[in-house]
Amino acid sequence: MMHGDQRGIFDLSFALPSECADQLANGQADIGILPVIEMARQKLEYFRGTGIACHGPVRSILLISKVPFREIRTVAADSGSRTSVVLTRVILGEKFGVQPKLIARPADLSPMLGEADAALLIGDAALRVDPLKLPFETLDLGGEWVALTGLPMVFAVWSGSVCDPRFSPAFIDSWEFGMSRIEEIVASESAARGFDAALVRKYLTEHIVFRLGPKDYEGLDLFLQQASRFEPELLKSGVLL
Repeated sequence: MMHGDQRGIFDLSFALPSECADQLANGQADIGILPVIEMARQKLEYFRGTGIACHGPVRSILLISKVPFREIRTVAADSGSRTSVVLTRVILGEKFGVQPKLIARPADLSPMLGEADAALLIGDAALRVDPLKLPFETLDLGGEWVALTGLPMVFAVWSGSVCDPRFSPAFIDSWEFGMSRIEEIVASESAARGFDAALVRKYLTEHIVFRLGPKDYEGLDLFLQQASRFEPELLKSGVLL
């Protein structure tokens, strides 16, 4: 959108997905990359074809627990992604039969585990953690969803109050432009964020899926059904971390 033929189609600004949702809700933006739980809660349409999903372990959404998962009573959650918070509830409820209290905290593992039985880390904070080196139990929530359901997990979609189908090619073309220059993106982002280039390359090309198809939308529909089952008031009230 910044460097390809899509330049100039949109007036761009940048924010976390949770903040994008707030900007859409208050009219500051027309379209955003929204957590799917917010897309559903705000009853918005979405552009098909692109988004943020996984078909296995996602690596950037980790639930780290100092107690066995069936004994979790409290989770300190990084509130940057509202979908991940709800996915935590679904996985813990469906697989382990627990419904812990979630508290919003900054993404710092040690203080989080000082206050709660488990911690939810997303994004860069999760990528900076090596699950194999932690003295705690860890779940990759993307992988857990796929193993549980046999379907992909969709975390975010391009959504908004303006979903004119004429704009759809811009999102797909932007994805294609980026993938054709993935090594430039890997070099730039790994340097800017202080990550090893191999980790960034694997994350962007193996863990995360940006081009969505029918199976992804099956997974999206099932997730929203599960979310409403475990949090029946959630999509109505907007009470989200």
